Amino acid sequence: MPSIQLDLKVPKSLSAAVEERIRDAIVNAELAFGQALPEDGVGLAMGVSRTPMREALTRLQAQGLVVIVPKKGTFVFDPSPDDVDQLAAFRLMLESEAVRLSLAVAPEAALAGLRAAHAAMEQARRAGDGRAYARADTVFHASFLGQCGNGYLAKAYESIAWQVAALRAHLSVPRLHEQDTSFSEHAAMIGHFAAGEAEALLAILSRHILRSAAVYREAIRVRAG
Repeated sequence: MPSIQLDLKVPKSLSAAVEERIRDAIVNAELAFGQALPEDGVGLAMGVSRTPMREALTRLQAQGLVVIVPKKGTFVFDPSPDDVDQLAAFRLMLESEAVRLSLAVAPEAALAGLRAAHAAMEQARRAGDGRAYARADTVFHASFLGQCGNGYLAKAYESIAWQVAALRAHLSVPRLHEQDTSFSEHAAMIGHFAAGEAEALLAILSRHILRSAAVYREAIRVRAG
């Protein structure tokens, strides 16, 4: 199992630092779907004791990133095609409402966030950095939620955001050809948002999310052999 090094430059609780580092490792595809995370092994690699490790893993389980199986251990979540479909449906519902609200509540701030994220995506494409592209992609979609003016909606999205980000990094990054379609779809969304064309934007958003789900399902089937 890859060794996970802990960076404690920013003051925070030890368990929070462990949680952040393991989450980053999952979301950035350093740890594989379904990979076992034995508490002693991970704790030793990170230089922490079992208590903060357990606290971190419990919170990661609440975020849907790990599964704790009694008497067997802790594992990185391993999504099935059905999981992907359910996540896509829930994500589409939440993002669609966030698009409508952000257009009504804070269009300028939301548009600035979308454009900044898209610029980061373009820079990542030029550098051939698939993981950086995936991170910028995550920020792009979060821009709708961040400016929607509804904390409950944003909180609901947070419940799946890390899983969606992990799927994007694990299953999209190895398929760089998907970036061409993804990049053009994001550019079109910005254009429609700037013009206040909610329905046209929502149509592209729906195609975008459902197409991504199809890519993820196929990748999972290929992994399963």
